[in-house]
Amino acid sequence: MNTPICDFVKNYSKAHPTRLHMPGHKGIPLLGFEPLDITEIDGADELFTPAGIISESETCASEIFGAHTLYSAAGSTLCIQTMLQLLASYAVSRGERPRILAARNAHRAFINTCALLDIDIDWLFPASGTYHSCIITPDEVEAAVSACRPTAVYLTSPDYTGCITDIAGIAKVCHRNEILLAVDNAHGAYLKFLQESLHPIDLGADICCDSAHKTLPVITGGAYLHISHNAPKLLAQRAKAAMSLFGSSSPSYLILQSLDAVNGYIDKYKTALADFIPKAKRLKLIIEEHGIETFGDEPLKITIKPKCFGYTGIEIAKLLMSNGIYPEFYDPDFVVLMLSPQNSESDLKKTGDTLCSLTQRAGIKTFPPPVPKPKCILSPKDVIFRETEVIPIDECLGRVCALSVISCPPAIPLAVCGEVIDSSILESLRYYGITKCTVCKGL
Repeated sequence: MNTPICDFVKNYSKAHPTRLHMPGHKGIPLLGFEPLDITEIDGADELFTPAGIISESETCASEIFGAHTLYSAAGSTLCIQTMLQLLASYAVSRGERPRILAARNAHRAFINTCALLDIDIDWLFPASGTYHSCIITPDEVEAAVSACRPTAVYLTSPDYTGCITDIAGIAKVCHRNEILLAVDNAHGAYLKFLQESLHPIDLGADICCDSAHKTLPVITGGAYLHISHNAPKLLAQRAKAAMSLFGSSSPSYLILQSLDAVNGYIDKYKTALADFIPKAKRLKLIIEEHGIETFGDEPLKITIKPKCFGYTGIEIAKLLMSNGIYPEFYDPDFVVLMLSPQNSESDLKKTGDTLCSLTQRAGIKTFPPPVPKPKCILSPKDVIFRETEVIPIDECLGRVCALSVISCPPAIPLAVCGEVIDSSILESLRYYGITKCTVCKGL
């Protein structure tokens, strides 16, 4: 694969040009990357109207992913915003009001964008589980689709704890009912490169996003928007214009170079991934054989459930960090470890040795309260234009939530803007140590 963006910037930097353009550092190193940090000068192309090196690079990425693939220099958040604008445009083109049937663990960017675009949301709650996981079955989608007739179904998979939803089964339900399937695959860009692809596009999704920086060797902020070749043509035709509604007119060329560079590295990455996954499995087995419970089935994620071993997630995380090991996420119930082929064998051994140094204690019996199903009385759009106030949670009973409360993104929100805060929500807020909440004034 060619790397046209990287080649252009390197050649420009090597020429030692007089930079009478942005950025203000003029290529003079302060942190070290400045010589490669440029803007949309002649020949550098433009992200939202590409006709040169960016277009060429995105074509390479499209060939890799087997989709119409676009770059984002603003993470999956920009891709989620774009997906929703495209789904809304698709609904309007059919003479319908946009309505999304969404698994409850949608990222806050989903909720915020639905508020901005005035998209109606119907929530799919898990039959059981925790705030961090929301596994939805094809049968559940079939029943919900019949009741609300949405424009699209929106799923978040993999979730933060490493659980993967049956995308292929749900895609069949959606397409049988002439409904689109959108997937937030932020944690799963690497799923394309498994021996048997588990990427949403390959499993039947119409549109999805990947946070390249989460699992591929891409710097923070690099992401992809993928549109299936089988999706309605309107989605690909309007994608760049939709992205420009939300994205900066000055995207980072450092991020674009990073996305471009991965195209040239992808064959080596596939080999490294195939070699690394058995090592990740061994680490997980070592942890389990020591008696520590794990959760989820995603190959590059180990989620620890420590309470049966006698520890909270906070205690485990502190032990890891005291040994120079920093987890992705932790709370009282879980510790999430995100792995990548860039992790060395010594990284894995150090992690296993540290966890296996723990001695088992009596199990902890406190667990999260059940996931509440709040009553919604205002749309997210109605809420964002109202006056709000921040009050102690002891005064929140019966009030209307004005700012979504979430333990980690993406997780199941304890409350979404427009929902009434009831006793079950208060119980959850207290469990996670949340002491204040933003509510609508006068409601």
